[in-house]
Amino acid sequence: MDAIKKLFAKKLMDIKAIKLQPNEPFTWASGWKSPIYTDNRKTLGYPEVRSFVKLELCHLIQQYFPEAEAVAGVATGAIAQGALVADELGLPYAYVRPKPKDHGMGNQVEGELAKGTKVIVVEDLISTGGSSLKAVEALRQYGVEVIGMVASFTYGFPVAEQAFKEAGVQLITLSDYAAVLAQAAETGYIKADEIEVLNEWRQSPNTWKQ
Repeated sequence: MDAIKKLFAKKLMDIKAIKLQPNEPFTWASGWKSPIYTDNRKTLGYPEVRSFVKLELCHLIQQYFPEAEAVAGVATGAIAQGALVADELGLPYAYVRPKPKDHGMGNQVEGELAKGTKVIVVEDLISTGGSSLKAVEALRQYGVEVIGMVASFTYGFPVAEQAFKEAGVQLITLSDYAAVLAQAAETGYIKADEIEVLNEWRQSPNTWKQ
């Protein structure tokens, strides 16, 4: 397993941006029961972690998407991360709203990107992939070329992997659910018998009951 993935998983758990509670699951806004809670925006409050995220996302872009000519962040979670990345790379930046504004110019893409620009999208968290791919579609309609997406974390849901494949979007992430479980097991954060429960949830989160 990629050392960076495990290192970032540890950093997220250290600042409680990720919490695992297989026996006392959280309830998501969707109503799903979940043994994991993730809030990557907490990284913004820790300068060392914030810089780590910025630099490692830049490294991913330089490695996998060196042709990127601009950066677009997905609102709201990745607006700050995207701006930090664009600034570090010295590239133009815009962010994408969930839907067009109902006043003013009615923009969904905020910023200025030249038509045909090769854009890398920055996201903070991938769950089902729905909102992330809506941002991709908005950018395509705006007239730019989306060459891929980098994100801080993904749950690795099969439904998300299929959605990204169908949309023709390559997704690269700093860390993922498997890395969190591996790190949590190594440190004794969770017990060995809880791993199976956590894996069952990831395979079918919408029907999982604890």
